[in-house]
Amino acid sequence: METKKRENYLPWDEYFMAIAKLSAMRSKDPSTQVGACIVSNDNRILSIGYNGAPNGYDDDKFPWAREGENLETKYPYVCHAEMNAILNYRGSKKDLEDAKIYVDLFPCNECAKIIIQSGIKKIIYLSDKYANTDGTIASKKLFDECGVEYEKIDLKEERDIHIDLSK
Repeated sequence: METKKRENYLPWDEYFMAIAKLSAMRSKDPSTQVGACIVSNDNRILSIGYNGAPNGYDDDKFPWAREGENLETKYPYVCHAEMNAILNYRGSKKDLEDAKIYVDLFPCNECAKIIIQSGIKKIIYLSDKYANTDGTIASKKLFDECGVEYEKIDLKEERDIHIDLSK
């Protein structure tokens, strides 16, 4: 009989980031899938979201292009994962105050404003591939000025997680 606990379980940060990544798998965006997971200070999941078309907008008619005339691309229409996670939350807005949000891509400046207004105080992100863009630079200025922390997740090792749904 086993007498001690299992040792290779997921740490909290990796668990919540994995949930954000799993949420991203719901995105129908052909080029960029992003997920978000909002967590309270006592490690309770409050909400999740992913990037996609607004409710009621037919995914088959949605313009998924990255390039072209602005109104023919996804950019003026798509709802980002952070926005959806915040709007999906059904509890008291007060519960979001001092929460953390896990995102696989650093938030844009528009999502930064929504995160700040919601009361979330910490962002844990996986990738900052747009770090040198105006939008990300603006996000960091907003977060710094408004006292919102952000940090890249500290992965001890690269982990490939396989989930078997057949059992």
